Amino acid sequence: MLGLDESTLMRNRPPSSKSDRRSKSGPTNTGRDNGRGKPGAPAKGPRAAKSFTRDEERPARGPRVTRERADQQGDERRPQRGPRRDDARPGGRPTRDGGPARISRDGAPSRPPRGDNRPTRSNAGRSMSAAEELGLEESAPLRASIGPALNKHNLLYGIHAVAAAWTNPARKIRDLFVTEAGLEALDSAFDKASQAELDRPEPQLVEKDDLDKLLPPGAVHQGVALSCAPLPEVQIEDICIAAANDPSATVVVLDQVTDPHNVGAVLRSAAAFGAKAVIVQDRHAPPVTGTLAKTASGAVEVVPLVRVTNLARAIDDLKAAGFWTVALAESGARNLHQVDLTGRSALVMGSEGEGIRRLTGERCDEIVRLPTGGPIGSLNVSNAAAVALYEVARRR
Repeated sequence: MLGLDESTLMRNRPPSSKSDRRSKSGPTNTGRDNGRGKPGAPAKGPRAAKSFTRDEERPARGPRVTRERADQQGDERRPQRGPRRDDARPGGRPTRDGGPARISRDGAPSRPPRGDNRPTRSNAGRSMSAAEELGLEESAPLRASIGPALNKHNLLYGIHAVAAAWTNPARKIRDLFVTEAGLEALDSAFDKASQAELDRPEPQLVEKDDLDKLLPPGAVHQGVALSCAPLPEVQIEDICIAAANDPSATVVVLDQVTDPHNVGAVLRSAAAFGAKAVIVQDRHAPPVTGTLAKTASGAVEVVPLVRVTNLARAIDDLKAAGFWTVALAESGARNLHQVDLTGRSALVMGSEGEGIRRLTGERCDEIVRLPTGGPIGSLNVSNAAAVALYEVARRR
């Protein structure tokens, strides 16, 4: 041997590969950023060697496919579509630029224009319906054509209520939804409105199920429903002025009657016996909904429902206008027929539960009662109003 010690041999040894130096020397990170991680982090291990060389062992790739070429290939594989229905036939779906209307599968327009020679029931040996005579097409009442969105509680329904509103010049009508039966039932109302040259929209023909969904549950609509604006409000001063030329004018005052059926029935009796108005306290009275109008059977259009803030003050206004104010209660000292009701009269009715309130009764000229007897000593407020109105009308 040459007598060299181990340290000399290590110094003269040729340098090893980079991977050998890493594996023997251990971590070489000295706290500075080595470009592979955060400062102070341990160095990463060696990267796994490739199993093939760059040129010889790498598997061959196919030709690169660009997006344009892929689209072309996809078009070749995809079955060819025919032209769209709108382009293939004349009269397709309406376009923004005013294109033709939608067509049916057989190529004919789905809704022919008015005045065409389409087949009718009379051609098949049957009489034409009212809808066919008017040239109406069925459509679902999904939304209002004008004005605010439809509210099921504000729609009027029932033949008499709708017919009265349709012929009332003070009513602004938005939409009328009718079945074929309802359309025929309103035939006289259409004629009357036409003779009066009222501005009315074209009725929309619908199915009964459509009306059932459009209106509150259980509504007896009789095949008609009307969307209209509220009537103009009438003030207590207007009633006093209108009664100035009528020495036998009669009004009904309701003290906290909140049931729309009762208010509607009182309005109907007031219209039947010629009363000028029905006066209610705004805070304790129902709004004019379809239920109230249906019960009133058209009386909403001819008898004003006057709303006041203070009922006692309204009674004072009536007394100042020459009305003899009579409250009906079981505590009355005299019967109704014993009171002179030949002049202007105001009949004041209370609710079935509480009746006339103390302050309301104190403002009236007299408290009277109906001569009822038997096991039931009182009447429903709407029945009591009808009896009292009849007695007033009988005296005249």
